[in-house]
Formats: sequence, structure tokens, C-alpha cells
Amino acid sequence: MFLYPQELTTDNAIGGGRVALAFEYDGRNFHGWQLQKSGVRSVEAELTKAVTKVADHPVDLVCAGRTDARVHASYQVVHFETSAIRNLRSWVMGINTSLPFDIAVHWAGNGGADFHARFSAVYRRYRYVIYNSPVRPGIQRGQVSWTFRELDAERMHIAAQALVGEHDFSSFRAAGCQSRTPVRFLEQIKVTRKGNFVVIDVQANAFLHHMVRNIAGALMAVGTGNQPENWIRDILLAKDRTLAGVTAPPYGLYLVDVGYPDDFSIPAAECGPGFLRPWFSRAENSPVHPTHIHPKQQPVTVL
Repeated sequence: MFLYPQELTTDNAIGGGRVALAFEYDGRNFHGWQLQKSGVRSVEAELTKAVTKVADHPVDLVCAGRTDARVHASYQVVHFETSAIRNLRSWVMGINTSLPFDIAVHWAGNGGADFHARFSAVYRRYRYVIYNSPVRPGIQRGQVSWTFRELDAERMHIAAQALVGEHDFSSFRAAGCQSRTPVRFLEQIKVTRKGNFVVIDVQANAFLHHMVRNIAGALMAVGTGNQPENWIRDILLAKDRTLAGVTAPPYGLYLVDVGYPDDFSIPAAECGPGFLRPWFSRAENSPVHPTHIHPKQQPVTVL
């Protein structure tokens, strides 16, 4: 999970203020990150119960980026306020003891009063994993997307480069997206074939609702030859979601990295998910330094 090993030491004091956690989850059986009023299973609900038990008081979690139903995270970050003080091993092992097996916390640390899991982040990185074979997957069902139509990963990669830079991504934005602006800075996007798997690796300062899945769906249309390479540029400029085709399924989407300034001391991720990490070099799995950072929004304090 981490670029450098993180020892589960007992020689530190974490808490008495803002605490950050780094963790992973298999999204197959979750209705997304966010707590649901209907009581359906969510990552936030399960993690909140476990952290509350270890802290011995109610907590409110703030995450780096909310994921949708059945979307996974090999690296996710939250923060919470606590009066409790525990060592690293106690936080990590104690929380994991109370968690279901599809969530695992790997690190805890003092975030500092100015750290914010969402607003302090300078980039997010996702990988979308497609199993490209005439026969559907069995063992990895729910962990990858699947298409039996042959994909040309090179064509997909060339087409995707039209998205790099700062653009209005309205054509790749869900109708229910609540973001104040459709403008995002997409740092990089790469499409790579590894045997029967096609991996879309994309990093931006932030993402719109369904943005990665909509990009993946459009690129798959290019990869099958149903659309030309310049179609991606055309629909980006059109700023019209109805032109961009289908939204790719959630199963293949992984949040793999969230980047913060070094002074917050959040451990750097080695991008996953774990089953495909060996297919890429350490450099390819390492954080990509952002070249463009928007001024940080600050959370509103209600008096």
C-alpha cells in the first residue's frame, strides 16, 4: 500500500486532536463511501463504528474523496477529531479488530489542526481495470470491468491525451454532480495493456461525479473501433454529457492515491490495486508530482 514500509510502532502518541487514517477497501458489497439514511451498507458507517469503539467516543469522519457504490480504494485517507491518545499499533490493530474483512486500516498519524483529508489534497489518482477477453472473469468478478470486444489500448491512449490539461469536463460529468464548477486539471492519463487486462491510469487535481467511469466508457468506444480517436476531443469541446456514450461499470474503478504536501507527513502510496501492482515498475506505481495546483478551498466554519 505504501511506497515505504510503515512500522506498527508503540513508541508514539497519536491523538488529542486531529488524527488521519490511511486505509483500503473492497467496494463490491458497499453502497459507496457515504453514510446512507436508508441504513444500507457504506464504508463510512462501518469505519465510523470501528473508530468510535477505539476512541471511546463518537467521531465524524472526513474522507479525501467519496467513492460510489461498488467502487474500490487501494488507498484512501480520512481525518477525525478525538480526545483519545493511542499509539500507532493500538489505533491500527484496534480499529481493524472491529472492521469487516473488506476494509483494512494500515496507518494512523497526527494530522495537525490545519490538515484536512479533502481540502489539503493536491491530487487524486484512479485506475480503471478492464478484463478484455471473450470469456467473462470468474475469480475476479466484481473486481474488474469486462468486455468481450477487443480493445486497442494504443488507440485509447492516443485519444485520451486530448483530456490532459485544464478543461471544462461537462461532457464527462454525471447529471447529479454537485460540484460548483466542471473545470478540472487532468495531470496525466495513460492506457496500458497487460495481457488480457487494459488499465486506464488517470490523475487530476480533483474529479467530477462519474468522471473517470464516463471517460473509461468513451475510451472503450474508441478502443473497439466504434469511434475515431479524435472523438474524445470533439465531445470534450462540446461540453455535452449526452454525446459521450455510456458510463463504464463501477467494478473496475480503484482510488489508488491521494497526494498531500510533504509537511503533513502522510505516507506516500505505492499505487495498486495489489493484484496489478507487479505488472508496473516501481516508478510507474510511484506518486506523480502535480505540475498544477489550484488554490485550496477552505472548509466553512459555522459559528
